[in-house]
Amino acid sequence: MWSRLQGRLRPVGCGVEELRRRRREREAALRIARREQQLVSKRLLRDVAPEEAEEGYVIGILGEAEIQQFLQLAKRGTEEKERQRALVRLRRGLQHPETQQIFIWLEGSMQTLVGLLTSSQALLQLEAARCLHELSHSEQSAVAEACLPATSYLLTYLSSHSSDFIELCLYTLGNLIVESEAVRRQLLPQGIVPALAACIHSPHLTVLEALGYALSQLLQAKEAPDMIIPSVLGSPLPQHMLRLLQPGPKLTLGVAVEFAWCLHYIICSQVNNTLLITHGALSTLGLLLLDVAGAVQRTEDAGLELVACPVLRCLSNLLTEAAAEAVEEQMQLGDERVMAALFILLQFFLQKQPSLLPEGLWLLNNLTANSPGFCTSLLSLDLIEPLLQLLPVSNVVSALVLTVLCNVAEKGPAYCQHLWPGPLLPSLLGMLALSDTEVVGQSLELLQLLFLYRPEAARAFLQESGLQALGRHEAAAQLQDRVHALQQTALHG
Repeated sequence: MWSRLQGRLRPVGCGVEELRRRRREREAALRIARREQQLVSKRLLRDVAPEEAEEGYVIGILGEAEIQQFLQLAKRGTEEKERQRALVRLRRGLQHPETQQIFIWLEGSMQTLVGLLTSSQALLQLEAARCLHELSHSEQSAVAEACLPATSYLLTYLSSHSSDFIELCLYTLGNLIVESEAVRRQLLPQGIVPALAACIHSPHLTVLEALGYALSQLLQAKEAPDMIIPSVLGSPLPQHMLRLLQPGPKLTLGVAVEFAWCLHYIICSQVNNTLLITHGALSTLGLLLLDVAGAVQRTEDAGLELVACPVLRCLSNLLTEAAAEAVEEQMQLGDERVMAALFILLQFFLQKQPSLLPEGLWLLNNLTANSPGFCTSLLSLDLIEPLLQLLPVSNVVSALVLTVLCNVAEKGPAYCQHLWPGPLLPSLLGMLALSDTEVVGQSLELLQLLFLYRPEAARAFLQESGLQALGRHEAAAQLQDRVHALQQTALHG
């Protein structure tokens, strides 16, 4: 993704080609880091009805006899209300891992629960599904696999007329999918991808959010790139996901978060990102970036960082593969609008969520690496100083900030003229006082570019005891060549 350095650069010391190769290697490592997946999580729906609280339903650990009693009452009770209450008591008991273990090893328990799930009485169906949902939240893989007999029915019920029931089935399936490969092996040939695709037409936001969750769990499976993502890309899901991510009055945070993560997992697989770009992914995500930046200016509500993170990752990874003409065609949002929005988010992260600064800087790196237009916007909006203010945050942030500045500097003398003179020299001398090899190495490369394009920068560097600053790193094996090259450039031009 690194653009070719201009012909004006001449080999000095270890050589510009060698510097460029090292930068490409580090860029590849950073790209892998940006593909880091969201931690696997499970969702639990527990809306306790008022009558449950009033009647003091049992919430302690259940033994075999109690489980059998509740199952028998639910199966053979004389009144529907009595049968429902038995399942409610069982569900409350299944909130405890100890009860879950007893339940799955109790002969006939799951068969009875599945029988209730498939009964003709809607209230019993719903309570049986809630019991399965409690089991699906277990951290024990054996519990998830014990639910295998129920998964086919949960899949069938995604076509139910009840949005609440569909939502419950989706969250339960999502929990089971992520826990058990056996569950995924059973559901894939049974058509889980088409079933999920059918749900995306639901008018209910709760169903759409649950769908996004279940799909994101499926997309995180280790076999996803080979067995799942091709099917997803061959379905109507990608186009509808992008539709749901378009800014507008119908866009909601919960839905946007789930489907943005879905896109992230698909893009990371690199199965067919060209298809997503063809569907307008760059344009949609770019507009969403502007929308999120506007939202953080208008509200203090927590949660916006939850959608900002996957959106930044999606854009960053797509930009590493998209052809330049596709970027120019789809991101016709005005270079300055995109750059301003990104810096609004960087300031928001700095104040609220510093751990997300690398995500924004990685996108800034990918925007400026091949685009003089974005570099020009960075300079015309006077954003170099705000960028330098991020240097003290952490070594990771410092390295990314310096990489972005290298992207600008390598565009040639006109760009370096905006970097020097200014606050850059004190900042770089501060970076050379650090011991982090990555940060110091990026500082050396930036100085090398500046010295080549702006000889007066080398003179100022020497006047500010720059050689002494370089001397601290002469013994570092990883830096020796670059230190010596920079010393030669500073002294002899």
